[in-house]
Amino acid sequence: MPQKNLDVLGIGNAIVDVIARHDDAFLEDNALDKGAMLLIDEDDALSLYDKIGPATEISGGSAANTIAGVTSLGGSSGYIGKVATDQIGDVFAHDIRAAGVSFDTPALNDGPQTARCIVIVTPDGQRTMSTYLGACAMLGPDDVSENEVASATITYLEGYLWDRPNAKDAFRKAARLAGDNKRQVALTLSDSFCVDRHRDSFLSLIRDGVDILFANEAEILSLYQTSNLQEAMAAVAQDCSLAAITRSEKGSAIVTGSTVTEVAAQPVDQVVDTTGAGDLYASGFLFGHAHNKPVAECARLGHVAAAEIISHIGARPQAALKSLI
Repeated sequence: MPQKNLDVLGIGNAIVDVIARHDDAFLEDNALDKGAMLLIDEDDALSLYDKIGPATEISGGSAANTIAGVTSLGGSSGYIGKVATDQIGDVFAHDIRAAGVSFDTPALNDGPQTARCIVIVTPDGQRTMSTYLGACAMLGPDDVSENEVASATITYLEGYLWDRPNAKDAFRKAARLAGDNKRQVALTLSDSFCVDRHRDSFLSLIRDGVDILFANEAEILSLYQTSNLQEAMAAVAQDCSLAAITRSEKGSAIVTGSTVTEVAAQPVDQVVDTTGAGDLYASGFLFGHAHNKPVAECARLGHVAAAEIISHIGARPQAALKSLI
């Protein structure tokens, strides 16, 4: 069995974020559902890109953001995600390695371009995402090695990647390898619309091989098809040993069996962009859990990381998170 040398290994969509500021009228004119994530094809991606005007381009992807946050906190991390051999793919690979993350997934030589997510940030800080998956959706089980999974204390799976059968196979392989090597598996549900599409298979995955579940309030309610948070928390306690449920300014609720631990959010002077808040909460929580911190401290670290990320544009830390904790 390989010796553990990573705190967290992330598996997710390797995406470059294209972030632009617009008002609600822009969303209405382009039939975009505020606050949601919409999957689009290459033609729609190019058309929307032409409309948004000046934008900031930053390497992203939900799990990649989380993993970059782990290293910013002082942890060790790796990432598995698929890019193409194109300019944007080179940018993604450079950025994540520059953040201190181990990234060795072979690039795609033939096929779709590297994925990109067009993020429209409205004046209230909400983000609306239109995502072209491109090369990242080509990730499969061959990209998941036992050595990488066995070397990580926690393998973190991104729910957004669950749309493709080959990605499901990659997740199941990673979960099996983690279990075989007595490592832990974490899953983020990513989006309530994602939960609506995959509720039954998500529940099967959670019950069979997930140790830590991340969800926001809307996602956990969707997963258990209830409007009552207490009911949802009681249900998840039966399916998973540890669940972290984020509630925006209300903080988070950590469910461990019959115990619910509520932790307050970190105060923020001004919310600039909520992109990546959940991703960075997971960074702090996973970092703490990998270092055997109590769940309340894991959640506090998550809130500190989330507070930094919503204070500026973009879903990667601008300050060294280690200095904030």
